[in-house]
Amino acid sequence: MLTHLQKGKNGEDMAIQLLKRRGYRIRCQNWRHKNLEVDIVAEDGNILVFVEVKTRTSPAYGMPYEFVDVAKQAKLVRAANHYIATNQYGGEIRFDVVSILYSEENKTYDTRLIKDAFWPD
Repeated sequence: MLTHLQKGKNGEDMAIQLLKRRGYRIRCQNWRHKNLEVDIVAEDGNILVFVEVKTRTSPAYGMPYEFVDVAKQAKLVRAANHYIATNQYGGEIRFDVVSILYSEENKTYDTRLIKDAFWPD
């Protein structure tokens, strides 16, 4: 049985594969600034995309994407602002979510990309 951290790491690896298949160029994974983190920073065409990856083993309490709540969105926006300032980026941005449901029984990952999942207030 996979640990919580292994499931999350495998989920991020699956997300990167999905994004690459969709034509994204991965800039970095697990970008950090103090207590803030962005799972994946990528480019989709000329758009800089901040991607949150959520992996769950059961939809019993909701789908993985439903756990990117307002508080998590606010942290992602703060992290994105630091990334933009650090890298002196001046172009268009977007926030995507990759929702992953892992089946322990089948050892499979059901992945779903949600483009433009939210926009900061």
